[in-house]
Amino acid sequence: MKKLSVALAILTVSFLIASCSGGSGGDPKATLVAFFEALGKKDMEGARKLATADSKSMIDMIEMGMKMSNDNKDSKEMEKFDKTKMEFGEAKIDGDKATIPIKEKKSGEMTNFTLKKEAGGWKVAFDKASMMQMGMDKMKEKDPGAMDSLNSHLDEIKKLNVDSLKDLMNNGMKSLDSLKDLMKEKNN
Repeated sequence: MKKLSVALAILTVSFLIASCSGGSGGDPKATLVAFFEALGKKDMEGARKLATADSKSMIDMIEMGMKMSNDNKDSKEMEKFDKTKMEFGEAKIDGDKATIPIKEKKSGEMTNFTLKKEAGGWKVAFDKASMMQMGMDKMKEKDPGAMDSLNSHLDEIKKLNVDSLKDLMNNGMKSLDSLKDLMKEKNN
């Protein structure tokens, strides 16, 4: 019985130590801050470890852009990830998803970042879908009517019959050809 109690105590302490270390286990805000620290230092491998698996391609694109940049060491592009220029808000946790507002100190611009529980820890959702959602949220914030206008145009495009659109384009091309022939005749 004594051995079982000692084993249980060791197991409990090991679990507590493991859950407190690593930065991404229990605190989404600490994970997001560490993610921005890694990006600010151009530590793309460190950023990948703090991001969701779906975020790999977005981080790869940033890294490719850095490598293609002539002034890689002094690139101003990475300054937007400087955590000292930001204020991190408190995390709003809803199950396996957390949202953290970040305010850029200079402009006062607010952006909400999403984190997701993945492999037992919080990971930054820096994938294309999350970035698109952030962009759409910004668009709504700046001009609420812009989204309605965009959606109505998308609805109109969805209603278009592809065959009738093709016919319209063919008729337009024929009209342009006829006009071109008339112009040639007039100039001769």
